[in-house]
Amino acid sequence: MPLYSSTPPPRRGIPGLLATICMIVGPALAWLRVIPALAGFGVYVLGGLAAIVIGIRTTVQAVRGRGFTRGGLVALLAGVVFVVIAARGAGSPRINDFTTDLDDPPTFRNATTLPGNAGRDLTYPAAFAAVQRNCCPDLHPAHLRGGTAEAFAHARQVAGAMPWTITVSEPATGTIEATAQSKLFGFVDDVVIRVRADGGGASRVDMRSKSRDGKGDLGTNAARIRRYIDALEASAPDHQ
Repeated sequence: MPLYSSTPPPRRGIPGLLATICMIVGPALAWLRVIPALAGFGVYVLGGLAAIVIGIRTTVQAVRGRGFTRGGLVALLAGVVFVVIAARGAGSPRINDFTTDLDDPPTFRNATTLPGNAGRDLTYPAAFAAVQRNCCPDLHPAHLRGGTAEAFAHARQVAGAMPWTITVSEPATGTIEATAQSKLFGFVDDVVIRVRADGGGASRVDMRSKSRDGKGDLGTNAARIRRYIDALEASAPDHQ
């Protein structure tokens, strides 16, 4: 019973090759910024799902004695890779907007004027608060000793060291806004940081990070907040 067919019927392996090509071409075109991030991701997902189906079908056919085609074998391997990558985001909540202040989330102002946000509602969805409390109770603001001017300068310095593009820095309002873009697909997230007085001469730094696309974010925004707050606290000489 052969498990590999060196002379498969004509075109029998083509669908598997096409599915695998989609998994490569989608991210590649998005990375080159030839197509929008969501379009590139969609091509990748369609290719991955097709690869899974074709890989399973090819395996069943091989067990029945018809052997693997080259395209089918490639699709099987591509499907496994797709499943492994997708599993990394398993368990992430289906929300894409996180904040360190669920009672009074920082507000996006400049972000509403950016072309990429045209027609988007950037208000924090009230229903997300309960989900975040359940999944990410560790997200918290930074409490720094010293006045807001000093805290803002430090917050701006740390933000400037992040892989973001700062779009607004307003000491008068204690607001910093930025965008963060993923390297592969080019998905853009909006970030806002707010510095306020915290009583007793201390300051409080809150942050919010929101994805522009998708219903979930595979944990990206929560991780971004953790990295920033950790860096802010670790480098602050007067962290409370």
